[in-house]
Amino acid sequence: MKRLHPLMFAGTGSDVGKSILATAFCRIFRQDGYSPAPFKAQNMALNSYATPEGLEIGRAQAVQAEAAGIACHTDMNPLLLKPQSDHTSQVVLNGKPIGNKNAYNYWRRGSSDIDFRKEVCSAFDRLATRYNPIVMEGAGSISEINLRSTDLVNLPMARHAHADVFLVGDIDRGGVFASVYGSITLQTPEDRQLIKGILINKFRGDLRLFDNGRKMLEDICGVPVLGVVPYYKDIHIEEEDSVALSQKSWQMEQGKVNVAVVMLQHLSNYTDFDLLEQDPRVHLFYTNNVEDLRKADIIIIPGTKSTLHDLYELRRNGCAQAILRARRNGATIFGICGGYQLMGMEVCDPHHVEGDIERLPGLGLLPTATTMTDEKVTRQVHAKLSTSYAAENDATLIGYEIHSGKTRPFGDATPSPLLHLNDDRDDGTVVDEKCFGTYVHGILDNPSFIDFLLSPYHEKIKGDMKSFDYQTYKEEQYNLLAAHVRKYVDMERIYEILQDYD
Repeated sequence: MKRLHPLMFAGTGSDVGKSILATAFCRIFRQDGYSPAPFKAQNMALNSYATPEGLEIGRAQAVQAEAAGIACHTDMNPLLLKPQSDHTSQVVLNGKPIGNKNAYNYWRRGSSDIDFRKEVCSAFDRLATRYNPIVMEGAGSISEINLRSTDLVNLPMARHAHADVFLVGDIDRGGVFASVYGSITLQTPEDRQLIKGILINKFRGDLRLFDNGRKMLEDICGVPVLGVVPYYKDIHIEEEDSVALSQKSWQMEQGKVNVAVVMLQHLSNYTDFDLLEQDPRVHLFYTNNVEDLRKADIIIIPGTKSTLHDLYELRRNGCAQAILRARRNGATIFGICGGYQLMGMEVCDPHHVEGDIERLPGLGLLPTATTMTDEKVTRQVHAKLSTSYAAENDATLIGYEIHSGKTRPFGDATPSPLLHLNDDRDDGTVVDEKCFGTYVHGILDNPSFIDFLLSPYHEKIKGDMKSFDYQTYKEEQYNLLAAHVRKYVDMERIYEILQDYD
């Protein structure tokens, strides 16, 4: 099979659909007999994932690797920035945290002994020897000319990779002509030559209405429009950004178990809830409204990048009191990672790992205490329920850990772990079937654990609804996405571009 050029989906701005198109093309190339792999030199996201080697990458590249049918690897996202405040991020290089940097110092490349450009280029080169083609993703807008000299992820990366660039514009937000034309015009002549096509994304309405606009765009830009992809609502792919979470329906539903995910300020790994959200027995919503929390059957406290700050905020906005009241009234309270930490008796940060707060009392729902540490745990895990419930739910559970901090029994409390891991460690704490927590992300991707979570609510569930095979469901969604993009993109022309070695 003829080797294809690397290709990059670059954007006129953030949230134009680069990630989803990269995911679609990973699946399309796999369907067509190639061996694709995703690559994003630098990602900024709180939603991360642990590779099989126990290293950390952005969740979007893990999803794209799954669409490509391969295991994820740090070479697919060698540089990950995890925001800790408006000005500071934790820097994860080749899967391992190397410290925190404020934005000014990070973009002043001379402020570090590490040559980040060399690191990301080396990661790409290693990946390119194993896969064909490399499906690259840019970041934000390619027209931030003030950052051109320090840009690691957009056209400078495309130059290194000798990649064909396809510019993605979002017509749904308006101004697509100006954003596409401006993005191309602001490039250097050398970089302009790399842009081989334009993709218009998130179109609503009759596509024929854009026929004239398509030709006009090609005329003024001198670049072909290779596809106009309609907006869709009926395909479910894990999202990279949490922007839309609070817009998901909050109204309680009869005949289903109503599950509230607490909307923390620094909420991370929100893809933990994708399977639960699709479960026909469940109505899931995100909220920090105390009245909504009062009405929920199950309250899940999710992961957070800043446990102490979010614990302080929960007390300030009344959610802490609402969660405790819900527990007294019979609701289930379940914490994951940072949510597990703040369910305990106290959270301590004597070395200021997270910030200036050294100690806060927790919610007091679990007999545990947590001390924040510089050491970061990242690993994939296999586990089983280690409680009396294991007799009915003895399936192996798969997930991953990404956390700082150590949690131990508080005072003379007797350990009561929720899970027993395959390396003979115990994880989490359980008080009863309606109050427990764990460090394991992805635990809710296991139907048997969802059955355990919902077991107290059998009488509430209408009919005989069962959970479903999430892996099969995800494969169906990748195939639907690929079919959708194929229908509206000129794949024949794209293959011609990617095979042109003249």
